[in-house]
Amino acid sequence: MGEMRRTYDEKFKKKAVDLYLKKGLGYKSVAREMGINDSLVRRWVKHFEAEGVKGLGEKRGKAKGPGMGRPRTRPEDPEAKIKRLEAENEMLKK
Repeated sequence: MGEMRRTYDEKFKKKAVDLYLKKGLGYKSVAREMGINDSLVRRWVKHFEAEGVKGLGEKRGKAKGPGMGRPRTRPEDPEAKIKRLEAENEMLKK
């Protein structure tokens, strides 16, 4: 079984970003102080600089825009379904 991913709230992420941006600490120093991986701090700072506080929100499980995410399937037209099934039956009879 895989590991459970730890999630961090926006407040925790903002604190890490503030330590990096306002106090001038490095990624590794912030990570050590917060008890996390330095790549997380680097990613959070990048998202914060691009999108602001909104960029620190949870992104997993959310579609990025229209047409993104899992494709929606339309129900098959009943007449087309009947034709398809009849063709399958004919093929199986042969």
